Order: sequence, then C-alpha cells, then structure tokens
Amino acid sequence: METNASVRLRTWLRWLGIPYELAARFRRWGYERGWLRTQRLPRPVISVGNLTMGGTGKTPMVMHLVERLTAQGKRVAVLSRGYRRRSRARQLLVSDGLRVLAGPEEAGDEPYLIARRCPHAVVAVGADRYALGQWVLSRVPVDCFLLDDGFQHVQLHRDVNLLLVDATDLAGIQAALPIGRLREPLSAAARATAILITRAGKEQNVNAVWRLLVRACGSLPPPILVGFPAEEFRRVGGEESRPLTAFHGRVAVLFSGIGKAGPFHALAAGSGVTAAETLEFPDHVHYTEGMAEMIRAKAKACGADLWVTTEKDADKIAPFLSSTDFCWAIRLRTEILRGEDELKQLLQLGPPETEAGHA
Repeated sequence: METNASVRLRTWLRWLGIPYELAARFRRWGYERGWLRTQRLPRPVISVGNLTMGGTGKTPMVMHLVERLTAQGKRVAVLSRGYRRRSRARQLLVSDGLRVLAGPEEAGDEPYLIARRCPHAVVAVGADRYALGQWVLSRVPVDCFLLDDGFQHVQLHRDVNLLLVDATDLAGIQAALPIGRLREPLSAAARATAILITRAGKEQNVNAVWRLLVRACGSLPPPILVGFPAEEFRRVGGEESRPLTAFHGRVAVLFSGIGKAGPFHALAAGSGVTAAETLEFPDHVHYTEGMAEMIRAKAKACGADLWVTTEKDADKIAPFLSSTDFCWAIRLRTEILRGEDELKQLLQLGPPETEAGHA
C-alpha cells in the first residue's frame, strides 16, 4: 500500500511530465498541419518504433524484417540514430552489406548487432535520418530503408509506420515520463500503419494493453502479435553455440544493460539456469575492465561458474573477458504469433529496382 509521501511524489512527477507531453503534442500537430516540413527519401521507408523508452523488442523486429525483405530480393539499408555511440562522425557506415566496418562502441550496440546478424544489410547511423538516407544512397545502392526507432522521427516520411507495444509493460504505457515510460501520449498510436504487440505470449496481457490503446485512440485495426522466444546460447567472444537445455541446473550470474531486464531474466529462468546474482546496468552501457572484474568477483562470491547475458551486451563485454570466463549470451528469434498475412502485405514494396534505377 502506498504511503501519503509516495502518493504526493507520484502526483508531482505527473505534473513534471505535463510539459514533456505538451511539447510532444505540439510537435506532432506542427507536422500534421504542415507548419513543419516532412522530407521524403527516394526509396520506400519502413519505420519500426515505440512510444516508450526502450525495451519493446525493436532490434529483434528490425532484424526479422531485414531477413524477410532480403528474402524478397531487396537490398535493405537500416538507418539508426546510434544512441550512445562514441564516434563523433555526423554519419557513419556500420556495414556496406558486404562487411562490418565499425564496432559496437563506435557505432552503438544495436546498429552493430543488426550489422553482424544481418550480413547483407547496409547499416548506417546518424541523427538526421533524411540526410543519412541521402548519404547512404550516394555510396551504396539500396531498394528500401528500415528506420530503427523511428516513430518519433516524424520529419521523415515513412511508407509503413510500425509501432511496437510491449504486452508486459502495462504500467509503462499509462503515464508520460518521468512517472511512466511514454515518450508521447498513448493517442499517438493512431498514426501507426500497424500496431505490433510484442512479448504477446499471455492473452490477458495482450487484452489489457489493447484496451488502453483503443481507449486512447478509438477504432484501431487488429494488432499483429509477436513473441521473442529464446533460440540458443552463444559463447561470448566466439562462434560456439549450445542448445537451451545445455546449462539446466547451473548456477549463474546474469548481467545486462538493456531497457528492461525482466524478460531477459525470465528467458534465463526458462532455460533452467539458476540466477545466484542479477546485475542490471543502464541501457546502452559501455563496459569496462572494472565492470568485468566486478562480475567476476560476484560470480566467485556466489559460487557461480557461468555468466549469462544478452546478445546486445555480448560484443561489448567480450574484449574484457579472460580465457577462464565462461560467458554465454541468449540468442532470440522473432515469431509472428498472429497477423502473419497482414505483415506480409505491409512488406510488399514492389520489385527491386534495377541498377539503372539507382543511378
């Protein structure tokens, strides 16, 4: 039960969130009414984004879409802001579709992971996604763009606007920052071409989230339901893989620097790993030798001979591991639970352009 002090704090935090919400509304209205200019790239743009501060599964969804579009014969370019990247370059090519050209620290952890997992995709980072898209086209031929975390980047026209909402984050979508996790009002979901409810394994969670969305937006098309089941363990710093049952009953230290650690912890528990210690670092954390030493010390103190982390964290911690550290990452796959036909239709962007069309 909340105390009077905690209720007062929540009330003040709600008041603090009002200017943030009003600014988001005003900016959106400016683009809707033509007061602010929308720019259009000369290739189709599919945006993948969310209303909350991280944790909805954008990165695995982007990788899934890259794979599907590549299978159609499309040359795909992923445009990302590259949040917390250390490179100061205005625009950076992370992958040219042939080889990875920048590491996770320089490019940002998510763009690097996409480049590594999707070797045929062009991946680039930059704050201005319109300028970045033009810059990419001046260097490499592509057929379409995937805009990573693009729902609020309304200055760029998008042909398909996919909004991800996490079914396990009901509290996070009920209030704006700083008390909740919303970047803009829930009613902004109405501008999505399609809503993808992620981590949709439990029907009651999906229904609760959907009721809030309909209440905020009115009539909406049925959502596409998405799951991110664990696929396998991958050795951090190597290419070895093991099945999910490989570490059943083993005691481990779990560590991560992601938007929401809860789903990762649940996946580890589902594999049969016993968490003796869980370490939650800030999202997009930059690992150091000191942090690796701390994880090592925690593992020794609790008798854990296994470290388990996320794919997003794996490449950043790898340089600081010793040969005796037994560290593994859980690899996810993306599964469309409902709405496969609707998603397939949204991805029909027409035949790939010819080389002449790229000139």
